[in-house]
Amino acid sequence: MLVLFDLDGTLIDSALGIFAGVRHSLAAVGAEAPDDAALRSWIGPPLRVSYRDILGDDSERIEAAVAAYSERFRAVGWSEHTVYDGIADMIASLVDGGHRLAVVTSKTRSHAEPIIDHLPFGKAFERVYAPGPETAHSEKATMIAAALADFGASPDDTLMIGDRLYDIEGAVANGVRGVGVLWGFGDREELETAGAWKVVEAPAEIALLADSFVAG
Repeated sequence: MLVLFDLDGTLIDSALGIFAGVRHSLAAVGAEAPDDAALRSWIGPPLRVSYRDILGDDSERIEAAVAAYSERFRAVGWSEHTVYDGIADMIASLVDGGHRLAVVTSKTRSHAEPIIDHLPFGKAFERVYAPGPETAHSEKATMIAAALADFGASPDDTLMIGDRLYDIEGAVANGVRGVGVLWGFGDREELETAGAWKVVEAPAEIALLADSFVAG
């Protein structure tokens, strides 16, 4: 089975680095950052989408904020995350079960790859699907479609794992089973409204779901 994973809020808790980066970038363009509760909604969509909520349609300030965020990310932000408990064991179980793994993230490739390369289980992912630096839209559906084509996988033999509606909507658009996780930044209502096939509370459940298809 092909198992696709979101990154932020699914494999890693990246709140510390994202919150710090957003505050830094908004200060760089003379804007005030929202509080932590509001910043949680920034984890998932592309940065340019979220900056519009603060900066409106001022493309010059948005691009300056993106540049400031990226500069800090390259220096320190990429390392400001922790791996959720149980993720490493779940990845090992999937690999042992013969499943193929890839990452599908809204993080730009230049931001995602350094993180994945330094994860203790990073080599388990055969491919990383991430948008280019210019992205201003959630491209999960397009990237999931690319993964299906690259792996020669059928939607019925694929799972998309994520914590936000963007992950589930991308899965639904491709006829893929979307599995929502509750340890990230979304909640059950968001995931189920988006069309999640299953919602799980612990990483070990994902390996069991994937193995159930092989056993069936």
